[in-house]
Amino acid sequence: VMFMRREIIGDTKVSLQVHVTEHEVDALQCARAIADAKDLKNNDESFMIYNLDALVERLALWKRELPQIEPFYAVKCNNDETMVRTLAALGIGFDCASRREIDLALRSGATANRIIYANPHKTRSFIEHAEENGVNLMTFDNAEELQKIAEHHACPELILRFACTDHTAAVPLNIKFGADPVQVAPELFKLASKMGLCIRGVSFHVGSGSKDPSIFRVAIQYARTLFDIGLALGHKMDILDIGGGFPGVDYLTAPFETFAAHVRSAVAEFFPEPEVRIIAEPGRFFAARACTLVVNVIARHAVPADKITKNAHDEISTGHMYYVNDGLFGSFHGIVFDQARPTGAPLHDEDGMLCPSTIWGPSCNSSDKIE
Repeated sequence: VMFMRREIIGDTKVSLQVHVTEHEVDALQCARAIADAKDLKNNDESFMIYNLDALVERLALWKRELPQIEPFYAVKCNNDETMVRTLAALGIGFDCASRREIDLALRSGATANRIIYANPHKTRSFIEHAEENGVNLMTFDNAEELQKIAEHHACPELILRFACTDHTAAVPLNIKFGADPVQVAPELFKLASKMGLCIRGVSFHVGSGSKDPSIFRVAIQYARTLFDIGLALGHKMDILDIGGGFPGVDYLTAPFETFAAHVRSAVAEFFPEPEVRIIAEPGRFFAARACTLVVNVIARHAVPADKITKNAHDEISTGHMYYVNDGLFGSFHGIVFDQARPTGAPLHDEDGMLCPSTIWGPSCNSSDKIE
């Protein structure tokens, strides 16, 4: 079993320690041992444990459920270098959204043909950087982006991203990205033909944290229609990118196996051709199971319970405000940007009465509330 400990020391320095053991490691027991050792040294810094074996297990699950689809890890989800290196060693591709992410993937051992520059709106210099490093596969969703790519990349392999709406997603991405599949996307195929550019395929993203597995069937059916339009116009059309939206933890949504069943069924119906390469961009699917965060309570004070519950009847009861050394401006930023609802628990089992409590991050910002 291989696991890694990541610790923030002060404001910037990061300490990484990778350990290999000959036996199974329980993340909770490991966290308790590390915390106890740190406590003896009066070290209050928070830390995160990455169970790198969990990445292997998730890949095995992916290959079992979606053997015909190549996973390209969405680096934006968690760009920890050791985790990216581990995924690269496992042969996974990478969905990169910036120059920095491309460099990280290449530095971690990925080859250029295992990278898709999947940001539909790219900086000019980043496009040139991608070309310099042999990264040719990239997405676009509008005419202006198509022109920009043509001016700054000599041999782009283009993927047309179209919008597909999933109202259940925690973060619906069609608001910001994706061409309308009925009116705009067909015109972009025609424009690319006039410009002498070849489109290799289409992509979509149902939204981060999707809760409706059936949306994949809708999106893949749209993709089939667009594939046929592209083929009729002479485009190569041999890549389908089904994006992300796959769950990392099943208690928040339907199990991954349910999502995979919908995808398999839709692919079998609409893309039976073996020559079509199908890729996906899972992020939390890999990252969520691998990470365990341990924070330290740095302060606590008692308050009237109604300060927390906002119920005047609780004024005679006591509540507590806890302050920990990580928050919305650190590891818990998903509360703001991803509608995450983390639930914490004492690291060590403790007996006692439950009372209304609030857990705050360490900043002076009053919105820095974790739970």
